[in-house]
Amino acid sequence: MDRKQAEQMRTGKGFVAALDQSGGSTPKALKLYGIEEDRYSSEAEMFDLIHQMRARIVRAPAFTGEKVIGAILFEMTMDRAFEGKPAATYLWEDKGVVPFLKCDKGLEDETNGVQLMKPIGDLDDLLSRAVAKGIFGTKMRSVINAANAEGIAANVAQQFQIGKQILGHGLMPILEPEVNIKIADKAEAEVILRDEILRHLDALDQEVMLKLSLPSEDDFYKPLIDHRNVMRVVALSGGYSRDHANDLLSRNHGMIASFSRALTEGLSDAQSDDEFNAMIAATIDSIYQASIT
Repeated sequence: MDRKQAEQMRTGKGFVAALDQSGGSTPKALKLYGIEEDRYSSEAEMFDLIHQMRARIVRAPAFTGEKVIGAILFEMTMDRAFEGKPAATYLWEDKGVVPFLKCDKGLEDETNGVQLMKPIGDLDDLLSRAVAKGIFGTKMRSVINAANAEGIAANVAQQFQIGKQILGHGLMPILEPEVNIKIADKAEAEVILRDEILRHLDALDQEVMLKLSLPSEDDFYKPLIDHRNVMRVVALSGGYSRDHANDLLSRNHGMIASFSRALTEGLSDAQSDDEFNAMIAATIDSIYQASIT
């Protein structure tokens, strides 16, 4: 693990950009960006268009390690280039942004109020490729839809089990057991989740990162943020508007953003480069300010 990158992720001021929309979420991301489905006729064309959007974001003058300390890439993005350089190399060498890779393959159907991750297939091969391409860490998402103790325990156990496999490759795993922000028993689910995570962290002898939904109670995840085995706790926007997500984040001290939709909110394919760059600069600054509380 690169020591300079590790130090940036552990103590750097700023946030993590989530540029990892997958096949399932790409049409929605493109639509919000102003590209309707009639603009592409194949999956390949769709991924070309989303790559152009991501390339435009990372090229923006404001997108640097000064405020964006890390970025999460989709596997296909890792295998592509920005400005003629391999994506991860460009992010670190040209922008000072630590590159991560989304490594999960989507969600299973719900059982016991949770959606576990689908089998990841040849994860060791993917992780070896990631290391060779200069990736620092990974991210993988599962979902909690109810305050079901059995389900949440299984969810957290799966995250830590695969996290250990990722650590074995010298990569930093971001564990993401997302609590659905729309559920009625969200606060109760968060209590169970925090206790389960703490139990696993106490038994660990290495650092991990955590990506969690913004909690119902301010500073609720402080015991995780302060834990000796946690490099950083990042927050997902989870469907909140950017302004609302920033407001909640600013009240959770030591937690930083890892926003996806809230990062691209307001960006449009139709904007001139000047308009686009001004919009992304204002967005980056607002998320940065909320992340440094």
